[in-house]
Amino acid sequence: MFTLYYAPHTCALASHIALEQAGAVYEAVRLDFRAEAQRAPAYLAINPKGRVPALVTPRGVLTETPAILAFIAQSFPEARLAPLDDPFDFARMQAFNSYLCSTVHVAHAHRVRGYRWADDPAAIEEMKRKAPRVLADCFDLIERTMIAGPWVLGEAISVCDAYLYTVTGWLAGARIETARYPKIADHHGRMALEPAVRRVLAAEFPAAPRD
Repeated sequence: MFTLYYAPHTCALASHIALEQAGAVYEAVRLDFRAEAQRAPAYLAINPKGRVPALVTPRGVLTETPAILAFIAQSFPEARLAPLDDPFDFARMQAFNSYLCSTVHVAHAHRVRGYRWADDPAAIEEMKRKAPRVLADCFDLIERTMIAGPWVLGEAISVCDAYLYTVTGWLAGARIETARYPKIADHHGRMALEPAVRRVLAAEFPAAPRD
């Protein structure tokens, strides 16, 4: 039994989708960021970083999306969410997820959480202005060089796809048209039709209309 701590509109969506795809038995606990639940002592005792996702396992707590995704894939090999029998392809999966975590997510955060890096209001505004361009450049690179097709790693869906689906959802907030990236747009549309994705979205956004 696992417990996933998440908040809507965050990178925790990727881990939530992966757990659902894997057929894991888990509980999803929603944190209200508006009430700063991530800073409450009870949650900081679980994850001192005060962020999501955090996955409570029988052996302890895991944080950081690439680590959680790899753990889920390895814990449920029958779900085939990673190339577990090929060290090079597994490393390729890790490289992709690490890029989303260390570069794409950071570019996004400079737009919405510039206060982490500066106190000067002018500097924060400059980050807000520049961040969408940096984010667009990241997606240009993903479009050109990182999608084997039809899924990120090739013919088989993997935890990379849950992660790419999650960060692609941030483009609208940066006023970047997904349509400018045909492969990514196609990927996002196909992921949205996946039963596991639809179940997770229904759980995280119960009031949202469904097709």
